Amino acid sequence: MLNIGDMAPAFTIPTDTGEFSLAEHSGKNIVIFFFPKADTSGCTKEAIAFSGLSAEFEAANAVVIGISKDTPQKQAKFREKHQLDCLLGADHETDICETFGVWQEKSMYGRKYMGIQRATFLIGANGTLTHIWPKVKIPGHAEDVLDHVRAGG
Repeated sequence: MLNIGDMAPAFTIPTDTGEFSLAEHSGKNIVIFFFPKADTSGCTKEAIAFSGLSAEFEAANAVVIGISKDTPQKQAKFREKHQLDCLLGADHETDICETFGVWQEKSMYGRKYMGIQRATFLIGANGTLTHIWPKVKIPGHAEDVLDHVRAGG
């Protein structure tokens, strides 16, 4: 996983509505929340929480994007079903999850598999990582991230 103080790796990712490029948002705070799978219970709660605060993030000069390994089409259905406001990145053919270190071995019922560890990264307006939340617990998380954005990282 990347560390606080590291320069955020440049990337461009397809979204359900087009494309997101980190370079196009220089001078803004960027919140990236990685989530395991669109339209599952925890991921839905997290995306709804970030979407519910979209005006506050925008007022704090921040762009919020959620990223999973789902396709743009699946992200579009997820957005429509839950009326989400945040951007939804589709890392289905790229390695952004690997670059950020959230693509990890997991285990369920004794079966090992690769999956996304729920984590959030705050990239400051200067392009450096100012805060990282590994192994996110959803209740109150979006509000905590917003507090850090408002405090300057």
